[in-house]
Amino acid sequence: MKTLIIAEKPDMGRNIAAAIDPKAKNHRSYLEGEQYIITWAIGHLVGLAEPDAYDEKYKKWNIHDLPIIPEQFKLLPNLKTKDQLKVIGDLAKRSNLLINACDAGREGQHIFSLIQRYLKLKHPVKRLWISDLTPETIRKGFAELKEGVEYDNLTKAARARSEADWLIGMNGSRAFTTKHQVLLSVGRVQTPVLALLYDRQKEIEAFSSHTFYDVEAYFQQGAAEYRGLWQGDRLTDPEKAGALVNKVKGKAGTIQSYEVKDTKEYPFKLYDLTLLQREANAKFGFSAKKTLDVAQALYEKHKVISYPRTTSNYVTESNIPEMHKALQQLRGTDYRSFVEAANPQLVHKNNKAVCNPAKVEDHHAILPTLRTAKGLAPDEAKVYDLIVRRFLAHFYPAAEYKVHTVLTEVEREKFKTTVKQLISLGWKVLYADQKKEKTTAKSRGKSEKEDDDEKAAEEEVTTPFNLDRTQGVHCVNAIAKEKETQPPKAYTEGTLLKAMESAGKQIEDEELRDAMKDSGLGTPATRAAIIERLKQVGYVVMQGKRIEITTKGRMAVELIRGAGVELLTSPEMTGHWERRLNEIARGAASDETFMQNVKKFTLSIVNKVRVQRPAAKQAFGTDAEPAKGEKPKRKSTARGKAAGEAAVPGEPSQAGRGRRKRSEAEEGAAPKRAPRRTAAALEAAVAASSAGEAPTAVHPQRATETVPPSAAATREALGACPRPGCGGHIIRGKRGYGCSAYKSGCKFVIWKEGVGAALTDAAVARLLKQGRTDTMQVLGGNGVAVEGRIVLRDPSTGELSVER
Repeated sequence: MKTLIIAEKPDMGRNIAAAIDPKAKNHRSYLEGEQYIITWAIGHLVGLAEPDAYDEKYKKWNIHDLPIIPEQFKLLPNLKTKDQLKVIGDLAKRSNLLINACDAGREGQHIFSLIQRYLKLKHPVKRLWISDLTPETIRKGFAELKEGVEYDNLTKAARARSEADWLIGMNGSRAFTTKHQVLLSVGRVQTPVLALLYDRQKEIEAFSSHTFYDVEAYFQQGAAEYRGLWQGDRLTDPEKAGALVNKVKGKAGTIQSYEVKDTKEYPFKLYDLTLLQREANAKFGFSAKKTLDVAQALYEKHKVISYPRTTSNYVTESNIPEMHKALQQLRGTDYRSFVEAANPQLVHKNNKAVCNPAKVEDHHAILPTLRTAKGLAPDEAKVYDLIVRRFLAHFYPAAEYKVHTVLTEVEREKFKTTVKQLISLGWKVLYADQKKEKTTAKSRGKSEKEDDDEKAAEEEVTTPFNLDRTQGVHCVNAIAKEKETQPPKAYTEGTLLKAMESAGKQIEDEELRDAMKDSGLGTPATRAAIIERLKQVGYVVMQGKRIEITTKGRMAVELIRGAGVELLTSPEMTGHWERRLNEIARGAASDETFMQNVKKFTLSIVNKVRVQRPAAKQAFGTDAEPAKGEKPKRKSTARGKAAGEAAVPGEPSQAGRGRRKRSEAEEGAAPKRAPRRTAAALEAAVAASSAGEAPTAVHPQRATETVPPSAAATREALGACPRPGCGGHIIRGKRGYGCSAYKSGCKFVIWKEGVGAALTDAAVARLLKQGRTDTMQVLGGNGVAVEGRIVLRDPSTGELSVER
């Protein structure tokens, strides 16, 4: 009898074979040597069955049949990959030991467990737990195999996550869809993330901008020149600001206080996946999903980075020698000059900024491996460069500064100055050829207002700066700068990832943020899929880098909250659930208790929606898609899902890189929108991957609250026509926004693409109401995207212009 190794994907299986049994014979769906048989899953070979597997009546959506709470969840093989599942079953009969070599994480554990349960495999199990796919690491992992039972709690957590998402997604989506007769997607993680976007948008809309004035004075003492910001209550009267300027300009002043302090700035933390996604979004505009896909390719295909789906920014003592080897490996690359100037002695087990075993759980921070990067695609090279420079930074000393803080008084008016004098670049030399790395207000623990005030008065210099406190100064000039208070910033994918990591809490302290990682929304591996899903179901659209919630997305949040199930939209509560799942994985909480609470909550959702008043269809705007009364017809789809499951739009095929199972995606997948839908596809979209997303079709049924046949969506009026004396309303058309009174001769129209920016309903509504949009990405004259606002130049015709 031989040992059967089950990897998660074919590439991983082949990597394992090359490392431990290079002479193994290739049988297409497995490799076999003298001691080992190596085979693989292809994503999820087994998933949770759809509701009609429990009762035929569930093929039709009816609110009176809810809640659907199976006593025991049934498993269903994926019809598209059932042959591979049979291969595993046959190979197991020739084996006396199984090695779980699926990805070292919760979902990898889940994939193996589903196969084990469905095939009723009773073999003893060993666990391969590794963080990169280099031959050295694989061989070391096999030399240190763990007992499978050590990961039983992780299996329980994965199963609880999967079944909880099925219950809430399936029942929530069916309940809200049938009640309101519009396809509405509900999910355990997706919905609170949508609520974050909704609440931020409401804050932005409620914000009222105010003009204020900053007074800056320019001082001279001998050869030294510096700038100071007036210290006092915010000035809103331009005459007072002007009077202050005239009061101090040209006058003599004194230095009231002068402090010089030596400070150091240490390298930023090593990357976990979320931090890497945030940086790539800010620097390159990459979506979270794109960064994940690229990182996965660097890990699986090129094998040049360690496991990317990590929550840790630190390493353990055992990683320190590997970091030193990786440093030397980089000597033979384009990073050679940086390696030669690096100091290996700075990375050691007592350096808590790098080595902190208490903060490393399943995987350490993302690191470059011992393999040289060759043949990287441009985007792969960008992400790899981020990881390598962040890694190298810790082999460099801190950047050193002298911070000069000056308080100058002129005519009894005080002005504050902060001059940051560079003494030594330290690790920042790694970024000297790039745009300046900035320490944000949040990372320093300051509020945005404090940060804005400081930046206005702070100046960084590389030349010596010195003042004599005993000598006077001369105010050579003063100016009043008109400014406007700014609304909260709309979320980008980067800032949304940060909010998801801390369950929406605005946490400034980095240590407290680390403590919140266990209770964030989703996991590093699933957050990208959640953001993509919000786009796919029509809840959000992208406006440049900004995420903008649609009318349908707004209405979904309002209906859920209006039904009295606010907890379903609560980031903090969902974060608590995620923490409980992590506690289950550590053996510190009961999966049975967790599931009982989820079932109670599911019943509560259905009961409250059942008595809710149906919403008017036009309230969802043009983003809403009515249900189709189609005859159910099953069909299989991409990525090896079970029969009737819907593919995830935009994701690679089962053989592609970075493919991740929908059961890992916390909430299920959103189907592509098509003219005709089937009830089976709808079932699959909600049932597949244990979570439930936006359904694609519903079969009409005898009950009064089943989804009705198709009806044309009502176009929503975005605002009154600004053409004098018209009286019509502006509605969206295919190519632009026109007036409902066009038949009466109104020629007002706003073309969607007329000014180098893709206008959304929300942007047009604001344009009609206030005459200008919020700041957005528009194309400049050279074709490069810049920040600007669209202004309604002519209310009679709809002519627009760009204001920068």
